[in-house]
Amino acid sequence: MTLAQERPTIDFGWIADNLDEIAEATLDHLTLTAIAVTAGLVLSVALSLVALRWRGTYAPITWFTGVLYTIPSIALFTFLVPIFGLRSILTAEIALVSYTLLILIRNIVAGIRGVPAGVVEASRGLGMTTRRIFTDVQVPLALPAIVAGVRVAAVTTIGLVTLTVLVGQGGYGVFILRGIRRQFLTEALVGTLGSVILAVVVDTALVRLQRVVSPWARAGR
Repeated sequence: MTLAQERPTIDFGWIADNLDEIAEATLDHLTLTAIAVTAGLVLSVALSLVALRWRGTYAPITWFTGVLYTIPSIALFTFLVPIFGLRSILTAEIALVSYTLLILIRNIVAGIRGVPAGVVEASRGLGMTTRRIFTDVQVPLALPAIVAGVRVAAVTTIGLVTLTVLVGQGGYGVFILRGIRRQFLTEALVGTLGSVILAVVVDTALVRLQRVVSPWARAGR
């Protein structure tokens, strides 16, 4: 009888005995995601400002980030390992950040450009400077689109973090890979369902954050 046949389909005893490791993996997964999305948002804001200031740069910026987005994740990890090391968090984060840029830049630029021209002109008529119009009018009105981009980037990153186990990082991918190697379905399911649940929780939290920071959007609907 094989090891897989000796074990039940779902071993709740194993789950109870490994709650500490599951909690640690949850924290690792969330930390890797938070770093990637935060760094990606900072870079995307900077690149979006360039694209908004010089419209001709938008196409090359989205082309380059689009190329990064289309590279298979395992191939990108493999490419980065000889440069930054196998067990380096930098290897994992550079790859993860790369996949957030296209999503965030498109949403930031679309949100800012989607502010009605009449609103901008009215603000200018009130004597507001270009900078104040941007920070006090355009950015607040673009927040729903920006947060929507962050939601997509966060959920996408949570899924990709499961692959960082290939470069020596933690998270739910440890359970998935170990469960497959040991032919232990419970462990693999813990990693899989954990990442799904985490994605739902993070997405729900961001939806609530969007309602807090842009209550006028909800009122308009």
